[in-house]
Amino acid sequence: MLIRKITNYLFISSVIFTVINLQSCQNESIDQNYADNDNDGYYDLIDNCPFDSNPNQNDSNSDGIGDVCSDIDEDGIIDAEDNCPSNFNPLQADNDGDGIGDTCDLVDFTSLPCIDGFAGNYPCSGYNLLGHLSIENLSINFQENTRVNDSWGWKDPVTGKEYAIVGLSSHTSFVDMSDPDNLLLIGILPTASVNSIWRDIKVYNNYAFIVSEASNHGMQIFDLTRLRNAENIPTVFNSDSHFTDFGRAHNIVINEETGYAYPVGNQDPGRIFSRDPGHEGGMFDGGPIFVNIQNPTSPILEGGFSDTGYCHDAQAVIYNGPDSDHVGKEIIIGSNAQHVDIIDVSDKSNPILISTIVYENVHYTHQGWLTEDHKYFIVGDELDEAADGINTRSIVLNLTDLDNPQIHFDYYGPTLAYDHNGYVVGDKYYLASYKAGLREIDISQIESKQMNETGFFDSYPQADGTGFSGAWSVYPFHESRNIIISDIQNGLFVVKRGN
Repeated sequence: MLIRKITNYLFISSVIFTVINLQSCQNESIDQNYADNDNDGYYDLIDNCPFDSNPNQNDSNSDGIGDVCSDIDEDGIIDAEDNCPSNFNPLQADNDGDGIGDTCDLVDFTSLPCIDGFAGNYPCSGYNLLGHLSIENLSINFQENTRVNDSWGWKDPVTGKEYAIVGLSSHTSFVDMSDPDNLLLIGILPTASVNSIWRDIKVYNNYAFIVSEASNHGMQIFDLTRLRNAENIPTVFNSDSHFTDFGRAHNIVINEETGYAYPVGNQDPGRIFSRDPGHEGGMFDGGPIFVNIQNPTSPILEGGFSDTGYCHDAQAVIYNGPDSDHVGKEIIIGSNAQHVDIIDVSDKSNPILISTIVYENVHYTHQGWLTEDHKYFIVGDELDEAADGINTRSIVLNLTDLDNPQIHFDYYGPTLAYDHNGYVVGDKYYLASYKAGLREIDISQIESKQMNETGFFDSYPQADGTGFSGAWSVYPFHESRNIIISDIQNGLFVVKRGN
């Protein structure tokens, strides 16, 4: 009996303790639910800025973060106090005292030499900053959360002026960069359908050809000579032609020698879009389509290639390399998510797959470019850095035998940043490497399996490491050697190698 009473007592005590403990946890949970750390009358759970008093809950850009603590450019200064809220400028420099930070001010921008590892706020080695336009200054009716994507260049054959053509999520911008210290936005071409972070531009015969992953976008065609005498700048342009035989495309490739455009990652108008590798449907299974643009405003669809599935990016050339079996043929080298494919497209009615190569530790075969002798192809895998915990890797393929390409070697850069778009000029490889900005890599010893970084300009000083922020693309082909960098968050940069 005594044991039973003790047992009953212990049970009742345990129940009482549990009830008290549960009540305590519930009270703590209730307290947390109704906490108001900034005492502005809004519980933290629903407060769009829980640690700064903001009883009006103002959120002008509707991003869910209250204006009193919003910091779009991530420079540590809230937008309400930032003299250039759309562009990273922690020092808040304002040389002319007009209340507009120098990084946003079109009037007072002056070039910044690379001194002791910095050009203003930007880490650098060997590269001076000649000019800069923030996203706001690349726009006419600026929209919050607008982002920059790809870029290309054009030189006016009459005036000799060089231009930057910059893709943004809502439009394409045309910038006169003949005086880099005073970059001039001539105008914009709005998206053909809806906004999209993916937009790509290439140029042929003084026309820009623009594609996007925006639904039903097709290909916009714009006569660049209109920039020469544009009035009321910056102005909003209309396209000169609109090709709608396909809907969305991730990228566009142009062979200026033949007058053919190859939109890749294509989908039929209105179809659900997928950038996954393989045969997911859509026009030519997302492979390159063949568009004759020899008459730029009247393109003609002549076919496509679906055997290798989705193509993410590519280069098209008249091959002039060491493999005599293929010299003189028009080939496409596609970076196709899981492999690199070489296709003979000389006969548009009968394209032929020459070869496919898969390298080790493939994660996402993104983009590549030939050396000028067509012997090597430098390709970047966009996701291997994070997946394998490695520094930026470039895979070099030996194309001495196009029918049997070989892995030559892997080059590892000095940072952890993802690699994105890279291009070759002479013995230099210019790589847009997201959070690490522009990287200049010497490839003069590529045959002996050596590549060395010889300069850089970091357009994204906010952070380092992996992640999809920073430099999307570079354009190193202008005769002036002024290089375009299009940075997702920070806009357009024009930089140049110091003496």
